[in-house]
Amino acid sequence: MKTALFILFLIMYILANTGNFSIMVLVRCHPQLHNPMYFLLCNLSFLEIWYTTSCVPKALAVLLGGNPTISFTNCLLQMYSVFSLGCTEYFLLAVMAYDRCLAICFPLHYNSIMNSTLLTKLTFGSWLCGFLFIAIPTYMISRLSFCGSNTINHFFCDIASWIALSCTDTSGLELVAFIISFIVILGSCTITLVSYIYIISTILRMPSAIGQQRAFSTCSSHLIVVILWYGSAIFLHVKPSIKDSLDISKTVHVLNTVVTPFLNPFIYTLRNKEMLQSLNHL
Repeated sequence: MKTALFILFLIMYILANTGNFSIMVLVRCHPQLHNPMYFLLCNLSFLEIWYTTSCVPKALAVLLGGNPTISFTNCLLQMYSVFSLGCTEYFLLAVMAYDRCLAICFPLHYNSIMNSTLLTKLTFGSWLCGFLFIAIPTYMISRLSFCGSNTINHFFCDIASWIALSCTDTSGLELVAFIISFIVILGSCTITLVSYIYIISTILRMPSAIGQQRAFSTCSSHLIVVILWYGSAIFLHVKPSIKDSLDISKTVHVLNTVVTPFLNPFIYTLRNKEMLQSLNHL
């Protein structure tokens, strides 16, 4: 069973990183893709390479029979990396939805609004906020006491696993984790939802069916990724106690850290005409 999981996860990990790296190279080499949408897509691809690399290689090593132990410091760093990159992805997806909203709903003003200055601020802000938010629970975890079992019930250092192992009061940490999850996930989800309400209403008002199809094709890939990402994330994090259902959480985390990054490059290339045309010109 472990061998089969190792082979499956290894193949998906390699394909995910290869696909995301290929998107970055493709955008870099084709001037017609040098616009805000593909700049944000490159950021997302770069993020997902590091996101999967933060946790999957250690899990693969354990499945292969390697040393299953990890030091306290390395475990804390792994947790900080995974959750910071995850937070950044929420913000980037919201920015991508806002970008598509401007492009479809306000096409005449798009270039003046989504200029290089705003694009840089939104992108840098997404990365900065993602890493700042998770610094708070990381510090709180570093102050916990652990006096019982030191076996993590997960394939990476998850916040819920830290809380389950602690022998001190974790109610403050659970509250902070819930508030951050609420702000980051539901906040970015609201921005994305409102953007798509405007997008869909604008598309439905278009007189031409060809125009509707062209407009929807520019955001359909992003919409699929949003549904996959937010569906699993809300289930994982927006709940009163993050100690509940650790076994189920492990399964959903596999979807977030392995399956979704594996699917994203295919979704963005196979459902995007400009990307397919650029691939054909290679």
